[in-house]
Amino acid sequence: MINVVPTILYSAMMGVIISALARTAWEPRYKQNKYLTGLLFLLFIHIAGELYIYSGVYRYAPSIAGFQLPIRMLLGPALYFYAFTAMLPTRRVTLKSQLIALSGPLIIVVVMIPFVFSMSSEQKLALANPSTRDPELWKVAIFTCATAAITFILFTFAYLFAAFVLHAKHKQQLMDKYSAIEQRSMDWLRVLLFLWGLVWLFYAADYALTFFGVKWLSIGVFLPVFELGVLISFVQLAFKQIQLTESEKSSEPMVTDREAIISQDKMGLIANKLTSAMVEQSLYKDEDLSLNSLSNHISVSENHISETLSQYLETNFFQFVNRYRVEEAKALLTNSEKLVSTIAYEVGFKSKSTFNSAFKKQVGETPTAYKKSFQYKKAAIE
Repeated sequence: MINVVPTILYSAMMGVIISALARTAWEPRYKQNKYLTGLLFLLFIHIAGELYIYSGVYRYAPSIAGFQLPIRMLLGPALYFYAFTAMLPTRRVTLKSQLIALSGPLIIVVVMIPFVFSMSSEQKLALANPSTRDPELWKVAIFTCATAAITFILFTFAYLFAAFVLHAKHKQQLMDKYSAIEQRSMDWLRVLLFLWGLVWLFYAADYALTFFGVKWLSIGVFLPVFELGVLISFVQLAFKQIQLTESEKSSEPMVTDREAIISQDKMGLIANKLTSAMVEQSLYKDEDLSLNSLSNHISVSENHISETLSQYLETNFFQFVNRYRVEEAKALLTNSEKLVSTIAYEVGFKSKSTFNSAFKKQVGETPTAYKKSFQYKKAAIE
């Protein structure tokens, strides 16, 4: 019997993936796009496996039951490799990393050997009906599916965790070099990593529990709806992500806890130059201000500026510049009738959301709340 709603939803996902794969053919052949194509192809097979079950195709082709299980083990590695090549365009995915990724499917292939070779197509099909299944063969099927689900979760979540760590290092590296990181930080990927983790956790739990007759959260409908939303969001955001250039990223983030290579006196002089550039020349108002442009302006090397910021001023470039932007914004909020968004752009922020985040982190409240609080205190005094 066809399970109509999941079949429609997974068919819609197939359409999304096919459309995305067609689009990748027209995208520049960056490494990240190649791994995005690979990830989409793996998702295609994953969705095909779901359709195989929900559409009832398994009744006509029981011999290929479980074909998608080894391939699904590559979803986590593929997502990690996409993140790796997007955040570190100067680095290559090593052969060792690729071989480690293949260990997951290999484990599942070994686990599936009894299921594949000890049952005929008729016996596999009989397992779908409690009244016709062989108890001993059913134990083999339960062992295979439970082991596959547990291995999938452990293997996939290891790669998701690695991707989270990679993103944290990526963002820290950007904050060492840029005053505006919105377009480069890939914060959307951190959210999508979490959502994909939920999708695959629900999938594995449902897959394993189904063999014990357990149904929960009406997941037969909930999971495909949720997965469709995550898939559409991921595809849209992945295609919008700008390609980082080699000049924008180095291979490793800056180490901030190493021994200083320049003297405290020299760092003090550099700190004075940095302060002068911000206070007297208002360089922070340049929304595209970077470590490189500041280095050229004050004639101090990038390494020495970074050393001074981390060792002497105990901050990074992003926080250093935005501190002056926030201070200027505070003055404008209390001494002008300009809109908050106007002030945000005037002091050097590229977006209102980034302005709100930086302002709240430094002041403890949003710009709007700060302005209202000042007006309230002023009215009380008057």
